[in-house]
Amino acid sequence: MASLSRAELEEQLALSSVRRHALFEAIDDGFCIIQFIDGPHGPLSDYVHIEANSGYERHTGIGNIIGKRLREIEPDHAQTWLDLYGKVLLTGEPARFEQEFVAAGRYIEVSATRAGPVEMGQVSVLFRDVSERKKTEAALRENVQRVQLALAAGAIIGTWFWDVPADQFSVDEGFATAFGLDPARGRAGLPLAEIVATVHPDDREGLAAAIAEVFTRGGAYAHQYRTRRQDGNYYWLEANGRVELAADGTPAAFPGVLIDMEGRRAVEAERDRAIAALRTLNDTLEQRVEERTAALLKAEDALRQAQKMDAVGQLTGGLAHDFNNILAGISGSLELMKIRLAQGRIADLDRHVHGAQSAVKRAAALTQRLLAFSRRQTLDPKPSNLTRIVASMHDLVCRSVGPAIAVDTRAPSELWNTFVDIGQIENALLNLCINARDAMPDGGRLTIEMANQTLDSEAAALRGVAAGEYVSLAIRDTGIGMAADVLARAFDPFFTTKPAGKGTGLGLSMVYGFAGQSGGAVYIESAEGQGATVSLLLPRYAGDSQREEGATEERRAPAALWRKKILVVDDEPLVRTVTVEVLEDLGYDLIEAQDGPAALRLLSAHPDIDLLITDVGLPNGMNGRQLADAVRARLPEVPVLFVTGYAEHAVLNYGHLERGMQVLTKPFAADALALRVKELAGAERRAD
Repeated sequence: MASLSRAELEEQLALSSVRRHALFEAIDDGFCIIQFIDGPHGPLSDYVHIEANSGYERHTGIGNIIGKRLREIEPDHAQTWLDLYGKVLLTGEPARFEQEFVAAGRYIEVSATRAGPVEMGQVSVLFRDVSERKKTEAALRENVQRVQLALAAGAIIGTWFWDVPADQFSVDEGFATAFGLDPARGRAGLPLAEIVATVHPDDREGLAAAIAEVFTRGGAYAHQYRTRRQDGNYYWLEANGRVELAADGTPAAFPGVLIDMEGRRAVEAERDRAIAALRTLNDTLEQRVEERTAALLKAEDALRQAQKMDAVGQLTGGLAHDFNNILAGISGSLELMKIRLAQGRIADLDRHVHGAQSAVKRAAALTQRLLAFSRRQTLDPKPSNLTRIVASMHDLVCRSVGPAIAVDTRAPSELWNTFVDIGQIENALLNLCINARDAMPDGGRLTIEMANQTLDSEAAALRGVAAGEYVSLAIRDTGIGMAADVLARAFDPFFTTKPAGKGTGLGLSMVYGFAGQSGGAVYIESAEGQGATVSLLLPRYAGDSQREEGATEERRAPAALWRKKILVVDDEPLVRTVTVEVLEDLGYDLIEAQDGPAALRLLSAHPDIDLLITDVGLPNGMNGRQLADAVRARLPEVPVLFVTGYAEHAVLNYGHLERGMQVLTKPFAADALALRVKELAGAERRAD
């Protein structure tokens, strides 16, 4: 026999494929071939559909199945199918089973066979939708259970057999007796209309619909309705049976039983009444609880408001007392200066000027403490290492606490860095050490301990901070400790246990505000006679620390070596005038404006400025930061010095300033202003 050419072979293969496809399509059942593949869940942890007939969609409702993976269409129940088909693939033994196809919302009856050697990883699947049969079987099982329960409880009224084509309704003696019918006629067969006449008028429509539905599908039937019995009253019953369909799909026979439901209905009604009564009780109880809760919340709000007003009264009272003393000193010094000038006695002026300046410094310190407590002080945070800061403060701390108190410092070898205002942490440390000294009048031991701490969500919530990594600074003393009531008020402004004139009561409140403003917290652990430990938590800084400079170091700026042009913007005329005069005395060239729009107009006429000095809080729709951005849009490298009386974080980008920007806090000394200007303006001559 002559061999076939390649074209003839390809033609026969194509014809074979067509015939095979036609065969698949001729099958009414669903058919597919799956191929196991490796996946993210491991070897053979998924399979893909490589062939399928149109019956697949008819029996599952899922179309375009070829190329889809199991875990795409059934992700939550994939392992069930992998186990069933995987066993067929590995053993080569065919399998028949019924399984719920959850993704399709159906039950399917499956025949599965391995297709080819195991290395191919293919399984052929033939299946059909058996959801209706499963529902019918479930309903039938439920009916059987009901009948069994009714028999056990003696609740069977009677049985019937309905010959549907003949329209004859035969009943047994129990059925006939219950409805006052002649048992002999009941056995012979009654017209359906006579039976329907016993059904309550309100239930007849529902009964007709239930019978029509079961006649359409066949199978199990259960329906509850009311019927008039022998005594003339209506009672609940349940008709329970099964419709057998003829070959042409029409109902042929309908046998069943009647179950007395009156007792159960009475129990259910009583249960419903009890539930309704309980629900009413719960509703009224919830209402009473809500009313009581609202009353308690109202009382709590009133108490909180009273406490708030008490705290405000304490705060304003202490503030008024201290500022009145300061103002008296300033006013008295100015009055004496006026008198001495009138008398020509200028030799005494320096003493009175110094007195007024000292009072101003005290007022500035008091304001700084108030701003620290309210978390509104202007901070200049830098990446810092507390080990170096504490080491630089060691001698000052020792001198401050005196020789009767031993100072011990402890720190791990690799303490994390933190992002903090160095001057403020030094101030806080010194304040806490002086407080510890006052708590040890007869001497003792002061321990400054640093540590790395990682707080989980529970520990962080206890301290009022976010979970994460922190650096702790603890100041521990062996002093008299604090009573519970003192400990509870330790951070209140102007609260102090020291005698009058020995303390303002703002030290701890300042530390409290500074810690919170820095993203951390402060807390105290103490008991009477057992000393006290004040601990600061500061967030860890992931970068490297820079070289810190002592915040208290005083440096005097030299006068400008040549003229630099500076734009000063401040809406307070007196502050603006003082700033301009101080800098003019140092040899700078000054132009001034009262707000942002005026400053931008001046900039158009003076595009060669070397420095912008601006207040942060400016009127007329443009704050200091917006003005700086507008100026830098024209002069990208121009330095900026922000002047502010408190921490306007949102304006200053929460303390993160760009290169060439600094902050100076009001009130400021002339030397401090000159130093900042010298640093920012630089010493190089501007290229003209």
